[in-house]
Amino acid sequence: MASTEQPLPPTKETQLPEWEHEHGDAHVAPPAKRRSRRVGGGGAGVSAKLDRVLPPHRRYLGMSRKLFLIVLLAVILALLVLIIGLAAGLSRKSKNQNLPLPTNTDKHVGEFTYYGTGLGACGETSGDSDSIVSISHIVFDAAGSSSSTGGNSNNNPLCGLMLRASRFDEEVNAQRSIDLKVVDRCTGCAPNDLDTSLGAFEKLAPSASGRVDITWAWLQPTPTA
Repeated sequence: MASTEQPLPPTKETQLPEWEHEHGDAHVAPPAKRRSRRVGGGGAGVSAKLDRVLPPHRRYLGMSRKLFLIVLLAVILALLVLIIGLAAGLSRKSKNQNLPLPTNTDKHVGEFTYYGTGLGACGETSGDSDSIVSISHIVFDAAGSSSSTGGNSNNNPLCGLMLRASRFDEEVNAQRSIDLKVVDRCTGCAPNDLDTSLGAFEKLAPSASGRVDITWAWLQPTPTA
């Protein structure tokens, strides 16, 4: 009797999911090592250089290194302050030399205007017919005491000084001049400008002009015997 063999059932191949293959074969890299930084390396380098230049165990002019460095720093700061002060003083002196102060004997060219007179910065009350003049605030303040800088304008050295203003009058074809006394401070005037009374202005130009160019210079005081 012939034996009948039963065929074996086909074997099933087990398939792993793709994500298992990926995770199984993936190589996990070890965490990267952080490089440590040195702290205070720069300060140590500076200190080492200082020790080579100025050894700490030595004496300097009879002083310890620490005291010597403090004194040296104080001397350097004092020299800097002195240099800055001298530079500022020279700059101020040079600036004042260019202003039309009484020490400047040159003739100055500026604008000539008139204003409503009254009590001036010098403490003197003037009228419209007086031969007076108001000097630029820049020149007035540079000359000395001024109320605008915390002083007393009455004590300004320009107060009472005389100057001569001149202008060529085309109507009469002649040079005209007038002597004026400083009694006031003009806040709207440039350094070379003069502001005067109406009466004084009309001696050099018609009042309708309002503003004209003039040449002026300080009158040196007459020496007394």
